[in-house]
Parts: sequence; structure tokens; C-alpha cells
Amino acid sequence: MNGPDGAVEWMREGTVFLGTHTPRLDDKGRLFMPAKFRDRLAGGLVVTRGQERCLYVYPMDEFAVVAESMRGAPLTHKASRDFQRMFLSGASDEIPDKQGRVTIPTNLREYAGLTRECTVIGAGTRVEVWDTVAWNTYLASTEQAFADQSEEVIPGLL
Repeated sequence: MNGPDGAVEWMREGTVFLGTHTPRLDDKGRLFMPAKFRDRLAGGLVVTRGQERCLYVYPMDEFAVVAESMRGAPLTHKASRDFQRMFLSGASDEIPDKQGRVTIPTNLREYAGLTRECTVIGAGTRVEVWDTVAWNTYLASTEQAFADQSEEVIPGLL
């Protein structure tokens, strides 16, 4: 919803995740969330499989919105069932510790190919966690197409 100054309300409320950060995964599979994300994630979060072999991290309330939207998907559609199975079966609810660390379960670390060097990006309503090499490869393959984009990809944007 837009406010009187035209700013998107969810952005003013501090719920939008922005930026690129490079924390390290420790030997116990814990990752320091960027300081600017910690307040929003402190009450609990869900980490799950994302597209392009990254992980999606949602604040608990945002994950509830995503999960609710899946309820409307037709069970008779195989792609819908497959997506829900992959997305939800890998999901893990976590609470960051007092230092802002989140444990990334082994199955999710393996899915995303996470090693010590990670890249954490803000992606609006979610955070994404990438292996740094995979993130750099993704950037190299998509930055030029982004720069050259001349058609509307997201309705109403540009």
C-alpha cells in the first residue's frame, strides 16, 4: 500500500531487506545474519530451498503469508505439487541466537552448496543465502541482461 508520500508502506516499516553482505559460515553450520536484518528476524524465521540453488530466509510472519498463498494452488497440477513439496519439505524454523547467528541445517547447506564463504542478499520480503562462488557466477551471467533490459518485467516498474 502506498502512503501519502508515495513510499511503499512495507518499506517504511523496515520490513524490506536490501543490500549484499558476506558473512562466513562457522564450523557448526551457523551464519551471522547482517546486523541490519537482525531485528526483523529476531522473533523467528524460516529457511528453505530457493530457486537457483540458494536459500530463502523469511521472517516467520512473512513465511505464513507465503504458505497461505500456496493453499490456493490446485492439487491436481503436478508442477504445483512438486513446488510445494520441495519448498515446504526443506523448510526449517529457526530462532537466531543472541549474537544474530542462525543454524543452517545440513540438508539446506548441501542443497545450496554452502561452504565457508557465503553471500547474503536482501531480496525485498526475504533474505537469500548463496555460496559466494555461485552468487558471483549468477551475477556474471545476469548483470548485463539486467542493464540491457528494455521491456517491462515487473508491471509498473520502469
